[in-house]
Amino acid sequence: MNEEPIAHITEDGRIHTLRDHLYGTAERAAVFAAVFDFRQWGWLAGLWHDLGKYAQAFQIKLKAAAGDESHLAAKARVDHSTAGGIHAVDRFGIGGRLFAYIAAGHHAGLPDWEADQSGGAALSRRLLKRELLDATKGAGIPGEILEQPFPAEKPIGRNPAFWLRMLFSCVVDADFLDTEDFFEPDKALRRAGYPNLRGLLDPFQGYMAHKQAGSPDTLVNRLRSSVLRRCIEMAREPAGMFSLTVPTGGGKTLSSMAFALHHAARTGKRRIIYVIPYTSIIEQTGEQFQKIFGDAVVEHHSNLEVSDSDQETARSRLACENWDAPVIVTTSVQFFESLYASRPSRCRKLHNIAGSVVVLDEAQLLPPEFLKPILDALDELRRYYGVTVLFCTATQPAFSPYQAPGFDFKGLEGIREVMEDPDQLFESLKRVEVKLPENPTDARTWADLATELATYQSVLCIVNRRDDCRLLWSLMPEGTYHLSGLMCGAHRSLRIAEIKARLAAGQPTRVVSTQLVEAGVDLDFPVVYRAMAGLDSIAQAAGRCNREGLLAKGALTVFVPPSRPPVGVLRQAAAITVQMLNEVVPDPLAPARFTEFFRQLYWLQGPERLDARNILRDLQQDDQLRFSFRTAAANFKLIDDTHQAPVIVSYGEDGPRLIDQLCRLGPERWLLRKLQRYVVNLPRHLHEQLRLDGAIREIHPGIFIQGHGALYDANLGFCPDRSIVYEPDELIA
Repeated sequence: MNEEPIAHITEDGRIHTLRDHLYGTAERAAVFAAVFDFRQWGWLAGLWHDLGKYAQAFQIKLKAAAGDESHLAAKARVDHSTAGGIHAVDRFGIGGRLFAYIAAGHHAGLPDWEADQSGGAALSRRLLKRELLDATKGAGIPGEILEQPFPAEKPIGRNPAFWLRMLFSCVVDADFLDTEDFFEPDKALRRAGYPNLRGLLDPFQGYMAHKQAGSPDTLVNRLRSSVLRRCIEMAREPAGMFSLTVPTGGGKTLSSMAFALHHAARTGKRRIIYVIPYTSIIEQTGEQFQKIFGDAVVEHHSNLEVSDSDQETARSRLACENWDAPVIVTTSVQFFESLYASRPSRCRKLHNIAGSVVVLDEAQLLPPEFLKPILDALDELRRYYGVTVLFCTATQPAFSPYQAPGFDFKGLEGIREVMEDPDQLFESLKRVEVKLPENPTDARTWADLATELATYQSVLCIVNRRDDCRLLWSLMPEGTYHLSGLMCGAHRSLRIAEIKARLAAGQPTRVVSTQLVEAGVDLDFPVVYRAMAGLDSIAQAAGRCNREGLLAKGALTVFVPPSRPPVGVLRQAAAITVQMLNEVVPDPLAPARFTEFFRQLYWLQGPERLDARNILRDLQQDDQLRFSFRTAAANFKLIDDTHQAPVIVSYGEDGPRLIDQLCRLGPERWLLRKLQRYVVNLPRHLHEQLRLDGAIREIHPGIFIQGHGALYDANLGFCPDRSIVYEPDELIA
């Protein structure tokens, strides 16, 4: 070819040369990979990722598309991702397969070596397509690009699969950013505006000083101050793994952020990633941090993703999140599923976890069936990627190694507790009397329970299921608040603010809620009722009772509901709790009880059930580098997305306006960030029914919007049909 090969071309004819794109991607990927000491690998993987674009067939397709996307040549499918992988294997043998996974997967996702369960093309078969490399080399690729040496840096970790996914992340993000720099250079300039973490210390300390100055001198506030001081002291410790065991209401959120900021400043960490279990409560923490840090905070939920399917566009790819802000607030689903993902949009951000402080809020909610791969990933991040992990909870799970007959739990070594004496702290912060059911098999009726709840001026009742929540609410006096995951984040935030204001003013306030209020929602009721559940959930419910210690004692009543907890871990946890509550002990919610509770829960799963989907087996060490990335990603689903799907709802004043912008502008990243607060997850069968009826519609691949306002109720949230029985919330959402 006589003309300079092209990587991209705009509608107005501007050209991004392939040479510039390859070197631009290589340089960016090298910088990203240098954070974990793999600059050479990043540079070479970036240089070779798009070698297939040299082929004449691809150049014809690109130029045809620039002129007319309906042209036959523009519509032709041209594989430009495989040639670089074939060249790497030709040059380096088996070691070249590491580059082949990256090149072959940078659009479609990291492949399996053999055919995956979804029928995706196996890498082993793609590497047999010699004609793709022949066509590429025949186009006259410069020798300086092809004739590169094998990197001197040796892969790290117990398993190259984790390291390879991190390297893949570097290349994918570099590819996206280099492309963005060409198509929309103004965006690249806006990316440079974030402060570093040291710059966030002053506003945080100013906020905390103002907060403490305005707080009354109570025992609870004095203890919160001591927790804060201890977190700042322990932040001087070397990087590693820590636990922060503090009772609910002890100020864990701000104290853990204090630890993260001071530790980052002392150890040179690049960002703080705050991981929260529920999508339903991420808004409160995000709002709190944005009050302190402003635009330095990015919320990234798990329920609104841009599809990178065959329908992808350059714009949709650029809308994917890469966690380039100093403070990220995200969900357990988003964080852990990304660590085992294969899709470029999910993997793009992973390299930005390196050199971070990761705070796992409510760590007890990590699902047992995925516990082994979760802890394995955290251990890799700590050992090889400069990550400090802080497990933050009132009910610390049993993550340390543990052996029992027939059960060998490897766990995590070397977790350092931040608090000097958690048992004494819990005793000092004990503010609630717990009333247990006399007979754990004697269920109450909803009508009887509603009558009893109505005798209280202010009361919170927490149930296990969305349908239970709606039914009990319907039996309560007018003015009772309803909270569940069928309300979008913006709606929940407004209702929670109203509830807090009423409680602060001493006004009668009754609330019926699902378990979404049990983590990160700072409510303070004199009386709380909790449907029988896991011991950790009961303790979290107690944390919404007499939270500020203004009463001599608050009252928590545990009752047996007429419906059973959802099948699986939730039901098992409730069964263990019933058994433990039969034992006569001074304090059923003492810290040592939770260690025993979680050990029983993990033991009940059995060793094999702690990796129920065989994730680690699919990615285990293999001297032929045969991995099953796509299969592992498909199986690692903390919430099975085959059972639910998101829809953006038209709530309030901003919801309709943002939906209109989405229709006009497409999936811009800044817009998707705002729209996270207007998403509700629905059972997939209902989602599909509404789509067929035209009540919701797909406006971009995988992005659905509400069709008309009648679907959304001001009290209950999304409820197109009040006769529909909804599936219960999953534990981690």
